[in-house]
Amino acid sequence: MAEQATFTAVLLETLLNMTVFSITCLIAAISPPLATTASDVPNDKGGAILVSWLPADNPGLTGYRILRQAESNPTWETLGFVGRLARRYTDDRARNGVRYRYQVVAESTTETAPSEPSDFAIASPQWFDYKTLPALLGTFILTFISIYFIRRARRDRSLFIRRIAGLDAVEEALGRATEMGRATLYVPGLSSMADVATIASLNILGEVATKTAKFGTPLIVPNRDPIVYTVAHEVVKEAYTTAGRPDAFNSDIVFFVTTDQFAFAAAVDGIMVRERPATNFLIGMFWAESLILAETGAATGAIQIAGTDAVHQLPFFITACDYTLIGEELYAASAYLSREPLLLGAVKGQDYAKAIIITLIVVGSLLALTVNLPVANWL
Repeated sequence: MAEQATFTAVLLETLLNMTVFSITCLIAAISPPLATTASDVPNDKGGAILVSWLPADNPGLTGYRILRQAESNPTWETLGFVGRLARRYTDDRARNGVRYRYQVVAESTTETAPSEPSDFAIASPQWFDYKTLPALLGTFILTFISIYFIRRARRDRSLFIRRIAGLDAVEEALGRATEMGRATLYVPGLSSMADVATIASLNILGEVATKTAKFGTPLIVPNRDPIVYTVAHEVVKEAYTTAGRPDAFNSDIVFFVTTDQFAFAAAVDGIMVRERPATNFLIGMFWAESLILAETGAATGAIQIAGTDAVHQLPFFITACDYTLIGEELYAASAYLSREPLLLGAVKGQDYAKAIIITLIVVGSLLALTVNLPVANWL
């Protein structure tokens, strides 16, 4: 009986150990990824293939190893390793026109489970990126609108543009300087010709110089940048010629001061105090010196018209100047003053394009909030 009991105990212990071992193996075993596919990445310049797969239930999974095989080479090469939550991988080292297939290997700390190889895929460049189609359509619409208003402005130069107080005051300010027999000071900012604000400022300088030439008002144009000085000199010279008074132009009207920021500001402040111009134009790109210039000009009693797209300097100009061109008003100023059909039509076209964009944003937002339509996502 004792021997039979011992045999039974050993048998039960063996069966228990086998059961525990089987359960452990079942838990530790990992399954391979399913439905591994490979396809060319759409709307790209080529050289990329997208690999995707469906993960299996793998409690002990640590990640996936991505393998690639070229049709002309039987060797599988390792491309990389991704985390256990990954579902896709982009092979950006593929060569255009070469057929590749891929295998995804699930890995744990002790085991691996490779998937079935995918079908062969080929990377190729596309002629057109369809994701940019809205931008293309928008470009065509903006171009059409701009051309329409340019042609219309050539027929009617009184084309309406929203009134800008700072630009309406230009003639008044220059007239005041003429009546007082004092100069007009124009500072075209402190930046270089690479800055859009400087280019816009020189366009305005041309219009201001044309008016000062007609009125016979002295003009003072100090410059910080040597290249800007050269361009400003030619702009003012051309303006005097356009006004029919080339003999009134003096090369000393436009001059170079210094490239040092605060030395330039001190020099301009000195001009304001000594010459006491009746009108100051501070238009272009400015930095920390903006308040120094504006406060000094205000202390001399001059009418001041400022303009910049430097957001941090706008509060100082608004506080210390009589009129301030804010942001893109600076860019529209030359069209506003000159009534040039090309510039006028471009400004009107941009205004209508902005209205269309705002409308699309509002409509798309409302559709996205109320209905789940593809057009809402596209907008």
